Amino acid sequence: MRVKRYVVDSMPDALQKIRTDLGKDAVILNTKEIRTGGFLGMFGKKKIEVIAAIDNTNSNAAPIAPKVTPQLQQQKQQPVISHVYAAKSQPHQSDFPEVPDVLVNVSAVNEPIAAKFSADAQSTFTKTPQQTYTPASVNAPNKISYQKDEQLIEELKQMKEMMKKLTQASDVYALPEPLQKLEQRLSDQEVDSKLIRQIMDETIADFQLADEPVTEESALQLVKAKLGQVFQSDHGKKISPNTRVVHFVGPTGVGKTTTIAKLAAEQVLKYQRKVGFITSDTYRIAAIEQLKTYATILNVPLEVVFSPQDLIKAFQNLADCDVIFMDTAGRNFRNEMYVSELNSLLKTQGSSETILVLSLTTKYRDMKAITNNFNKFKLDKVIFTKMDETDSYGAIVNIVHEFSLQISYVTNGQSVPDDITELDERQIIDLLLEEPRA
Repeated sequence: MRVKRYVVDSMPDALQKIRTDLGKDAVILNTKEIRTGGFLGMFGKKKIEVIAAIDNTNSNAAPIAPKVTPQLQQQKQQPVISHVYAAKSQPHQSDFPEVPDVLVNVSAVNEPIAAKFSADAQSTFTKTPQQTYTPASVNAPNKISYQKDEQLIEELKQMKEMMKKLTQASDVYALPEPLQKLEQRLSDQEVDSKLIRQIMDETIADFQLADEPVTEESALQLVKAKLGQVFQSDHGKKISPNTRVVHFVGPTGVGKTTTIAKLAAEQVLKYQRKVGFITSDTYRIAAIEQLKTYATILNVPLEVVFSPQDLIKAFQNLADCDVIFMDTAGRNFRNEMYVSELNSLLKTQGSSETILVLSLTTKYRDMKAITNNFNKFKLDKVIFTKMDETDSYGAIVNIVHEFSLQISYVTNGQSVPDDITELDERQIIDLLLEEPRA
């Protein structure tokens, strides 16, 4: 019997070497995991030790067919190598001694030893038939694992699709088709989802109460009515004739100074009121010059204040004006120092209004944060600018609904004094619900 020891990186390497050296009838007697190299037993590289053997008696015997047991006959028909992946799954300690490569002459050793090897090999294969190995199954565990992973991924995809369909079904909550279309249009216009759900619920309830079918025309009219209720207010859009001071607040770049000039022109040319300007926007380059140009064109006085202490003198100089427009600096609305400074500038005597100026090109998330911050100053109205630069108007409804602000004016260009009008709720509602453009 020939017994040989192999130290390899993986079992496929061992199988290849065993077939090359010992042939296809070789039998693996033992495998175990060992470490080689390293320093003081550490950092060693993981290897696999394989003990294989082959019985030379059968190969030396000439034409006479050797007598073999049924088990060994089955081994010859399908070469069997046991414990192939035992070493991979966990380290295996064996009592089999480590032996060098040797060639044992069976006739030179005691018969019981050869018989012992044969008996051990047969008992191993008899007791553990599930561990038998064929060359075709070298990569079988990897293939099985890969198939299981693919099956798991496919199941996850199916679950994801099912959850998506359930979510969509929940969102639609059995709305009639005309209302589904209107709901989609409001969503495309970035109207708040909670407000959309509220409008749809109230509309469905009205149809159920009236016991009428939901048609496209009736649904459109009812949703328009619900949106109109959002804009309802007891206050006027225009600047009140009794207002003495109008404060304009807002973030940077929304067009406060241009809006003030447009409103001043309306007061001077349309209502023949004497207007005065106060500006505290001393941070922006040429901001004072811009307002001074408008003041010269409209023939209105201008006062510049650098601190809250300068306000008293400015109001005294403009005592004969019917209305005073105060332009505040556009600063970072998250800056607490600016908020505190602005709050001190807004403390004026007499009737006053505070108008928030917002650009429709701003994301609603930022609009909401801006409005929430400036709402500390008791906002009265809101003006939306740059309507000509966007086709999304849902933010108007959202701001009015959430903060209960009175809509005032909307600007749709930079021409002074033409490009400013009172905000028409019906126009906004029509824009929100109109058919999407191709």
